[in-house]
Amino acid sequence: MSKEIATPNRTKEILKKYGFSFKKSLGQNFLIDTNVLRNIVGCADLHENSGAIEIGPGIGALTEQLAKRCERVVAFEIDQRLLPILNETLAPYPHVTVIHSDVLEADIHSVIKENFKENQDLMVVANLPYYVTTPILMKLLEEKLPIRGIVVMIQKEVAERIAAKPGTKDYGSLSIAAQYYAEASTEIIVPKTVFVPQPNVDSAVLRLTLRTEPAVKVKDEEFFFKLVKASFAQRRKTLMNNLTHNLFSKTEKEAIEAVLTECNIDPTRRGETLSMEEFGLLANSLLEIK
Repeated sequence: MSKEIATPNRTKEILKKYGFSFKKSLGQNFLIDTNVLRNIVGCADLHENSGAIEIGPGIGALTEQLAKRCERVVAFEIDQRLLPILNETLAPYPHVTVIHSDVLEADIHSVIKENFKENQDLMVVANLPYYVTTPILMKLLEEKLPIRGIVVMIQKEVAERIAAKPGTKDYGSLSIAAQYYAEASTEIIVPKTVFVPQPNVDSAVLRLTLRTEPAVKVKDEEFFFKLVKASFAQRRKTLMNNLTHNLFSKTEKEAIEAVLTECNIDPTRRGETLSMEEFGLLANSLLEIK
């Protein structure tokens, strides 16, 4: 049995063999701690019949742990220089497929159809580059993929913002955007010391369990998200102020006030104090004066 990929020595060995240098523009930070990787996989609750989709496998450290746990693994890798490395490191795992593609441009529905069984238990598990965390997560959530959930290692601050509850400093439009589609929780805090090269901040493992229905029923999804965004445009301003400056005109102030009263929402409250349900109610009620 070959040595596991994610040890400091084996990682160094592989990088040296291929003369690989890290590209800052791709946000490459490789994990060199097998225990952390096993814990990430553990958060995904995979079994032998599960399938896993990975984004940015690097040299295959997490991929290897996923391959040991489940039936099928498909990984998207944007960096062509890593393909020959993955070819070698993942050779013992014939049930792993690496696709050379930017996941943001990929047709994930087609990839799932081609690589996994119908109704197979599917999870996205990845160590995401910091600079594209939000666009990737939103794509995965908005495209309504046939997956059970997402377990990703991302920047600690971003994980906290996504999982934040109303009334906290981290709660914002990103929390609502993610929690509209999924239940969110921060599972593990990962120190920056277990990566090479070492990033400047700590990471966290975020678990998103997809909802069968969105968290609230809204008549117009696009308007709901516009309203949420406008409500957080300037955090220190009241809801009323944000709405009249960022979504409606000042001439509609009275109409907005009437709707807020009807919804039992004080116009002097700040966006961060409103629950998802209140935003849903408000979006549906304000549609008439949009």
